[in-house]
Amino acid sequence: MEPKKRGRPKGLTKSKEDKEKEATAKRRGTGSEKINATWDERYIHWKQLVPVLYDWFAHHNLVWPSLSCRWGPVIENGSYKDKQRLYLSEQTDQTVPNTLIVANCDIVKPRVAAENHIANFNEDASSPFVKKYKTIIHPGEVNRIRELPQNKNIVATHTDCPEVLIWDIEAQPNRQAVLGAAESHPDLVLSGHQDNAEFALAMCPAEPFVLSGGKDKSVVLWSIQDHVSTLATDAGQLTGSAGSVVKAADNSSISPRGVFQGHDDTVEDVQFCPSSSQQFCSVGDDSCLILWDARIGCGPVVKVEKAHSADLHCVDWNSHDENYILTGSADHTIHMFDRRNLNSDGVGLPVHKFAGHTSSVLCVQWSPGKRSVFGSSAEDGLLNIWDYEKVDKKKESGSKSPNAPPGLFFQHAGHRDKVVDFHWNASDPWTVASVSDDGESSGGGGTLQIWRMTDLLYRPEEEVIEELQKFKDHMLECSKA
Repeated sequence: MEPKKRGRPKGLTKSKEDKEKEATAKRRGTGSEKINATWDERYIHWKQLVPVLYDWFAHHNLVWPSLSCRWGPVIENGSYKDKQRLYLSEQTDQTVPNTLIVANCDIVKPRVAAENHIANFNEDASSPFVKKYKTIIHPGEVNRIRELPQNKNIVATHTDCPEVLIWDIEAQPNRQAVLGAAESHPDLVLSGHQDNAEFALAMCPAEPFVLSGGKDKSVVLWSIQDHVSTLATDAGQLTGSAGSVVKAADNSSISPRGVFQGHDDTVEDVQFCPSSSQQFCSVGDDSCLILWDARIGCGPVVKVEKAHSADLHCVDWNSHDENYILTGSADHTIHMFDRRNLNSDGVGLPVHKFAGHTSSVLCVQWSPGKRSVFGSSAEDGLLNIWDYEKVDKKKESGSKSPNAPPGLFFQHAGHRDKVVDFHWNASDPWTVASVSDDGESSGGGGTLQIWRMTDLLYRPEEEVIEELQKFKDHMLECSKA
């Protein structure tokens, strides 16, 4: 079975000539515009609400689709904005090479941006807040990017091959992405899969360990500890490179610590337990959620059969409460599991089921700022923000939005096609970067959006009411003057 692509299937990335033809057809009223009419109407409505819903918003048009986006280190702190690295991929049509893009982003601080500033953006333009810093010519398309928590200048990438590639961003030379240009050389190569591994990739928060899954139905674990010469111990060391942090080795390929067998189909996503390099979980096209412990062998500790009614695409482990694990599926739902309720017989029901998407869920991720909040993105073009603590409150008190799914409290509808990836910003926890593959709907490449909802939506209700009352009183005083 072929893995479910997060972007367009290989070979279907549109060339610039194709985009121009589709744009002409659209102007003439032909093509598939009717199919996208609902999305267009939703987008127009969303755009009108941007000044109300967002504290800050930046829209960046991409020439090519990006299947992955990840925040890197903060490199500069300012009074009104910070500068931070962002990693993006470019999936091209082979007229130019596939690339790993390193960008510098200006992150405007809360309550700084003016309403008219965030509301006025051009969908076809690049954002002044996003500047390309470095280009790495990647051997093959970049399907997944993960940064090393101990040093965010080190990233791992998955491509259409069995190996995992490790890159030292600061040590890599800047390249010009032109046809025929030689590929950049990764600093390390992790081998161990027997077939292509395209999406399932994770880096361990506790130690410099790497986890991967692939079409060979295996989960593979590596340690790059012996190949790391220096890891940043504070934010100051992350601002520059004092030479490569990955040791030059005669043998640049690392063998795995373990290969774990238990899935019956492609492994689609993996995740470490936040406090352990030896405990992790995985999900796959066999509809299973599996928990592993490398200390006691290479077989499953717990295997939850039929965790969903369809293929599983994504999984995340709560860093604030390690009992909770999220899974997202082609059945359009997100399930939240409590590992204390799972047993070795494969029995375990989710403690909550979240049903707010109308298409396959591609990415789930817990918020770094609040233990009960998480995001989910899907092929329906939506990025939903949930709070599981609001599920029971809605049942008890009734909801002001009776049609809203329990737990859903914000919906980002700024993308006009499938939202293939997103990443919460750990340095600014309510700021999100998200990418969509827009080629099928608009003939374009992709879209990067960086956004932060207004804090009136997530702060304690009593605090918000008090602030709004003060604002009301102030307006009344001004009207009397």
